[in-house]
Amino acid sequence: MNLVIQSVAPLSADHHKTLVALARGSHAAVIDANAIRIADAKLAQRADVEAYCYTHQLDYAFVEAGRQLRDFGLVTMDMDSTLITIECIDEIADFCGLKAEVAAITEAAMRGEIRDFNESLTRRVALLKGLDASALERVYDERLQFSPGAERMLAGAKQAGLKTLLVSGGFTFFTAKLKARLGLDFTRANTLEIIDGKLTGNVSGEIVNADVKARTLRETCATLGIEPSRAIAIGDGSNDLKMMAEAGLSVAFRAKPVVREAASVSFNFVGLDGLLRVL
Repeated sequence: MNLVIQSVAPLSADHHKTLVALARGSHAAVIDANAIRIADAKLAQRADVEAYCYTHQLDYAFVEAGRQLRDFGLVTMDMDSTLITIECIDEIADFCGLKAEVAAITEAAMRGEIRDFNESLTRRVALLKGLDASALERVYDERLQFSPGAERMLAGAKQAGLKTLLVSGGFTFFTAKLKARLGLDFTRANTLEIIDGKLTGNVSGEIVNADVKARTLRETCATLGIEPSRAIAIGDGSNDLKMMAEAGLSVAFRAKPVVREAASVSFNFVGLDGLLRVL
């Protein structure tokens, strides 16, 4: 295995030597100032590597030698708290004075403490009933920001020939804008019902839950004529787990503990462009 170590700040030579020894690797090659690749790393040393990296705020990834980004055909991303820094529904709720209440439900759902995503979404959306739909535009214009490294990661993926899928338990209002802005190939999300310029408190059509996210990844792979093993899936919450399990490589980004434990790779400190260094 190769072991890729990444840092937000430049990696010192002391880190290089210590990590090669911890991983029982043969040598370290510099990827850039903030990352190294250790050849012949021993997966059995993972616990020691993880402890060291956690202490020094480094991200690590064990990856098969020779695996490259162009080996994949699709990168699939969650939206809220993954591609972007906010949870859109929490910010929408702020415009009717209910952010704390809605955010508490969101957090519990993402941690996996609320098993039924459909129920959690229905409860949250119901609290938005009567809100002027202009609040959605304000959230997009005033609060939506990309996660660190998001645009660079997408540019690198496209350059390597990968298609892009944004699949979200959030809302089509935002995924449609991001599709146009970022040149994404595919999107899937929930549709907020709006009548006479007001949110009704309902979602139209099928709710995009964990099963639908996984199905969307499979269907998109079928459309592209590739196996799901050639997909990369990036997420942060428990409703991303089934989608991530379908993919050949799963990435937990600033994720909840249950997601970090299940993912192939976790980025707790570096940006989404850390994917480009891993592969």
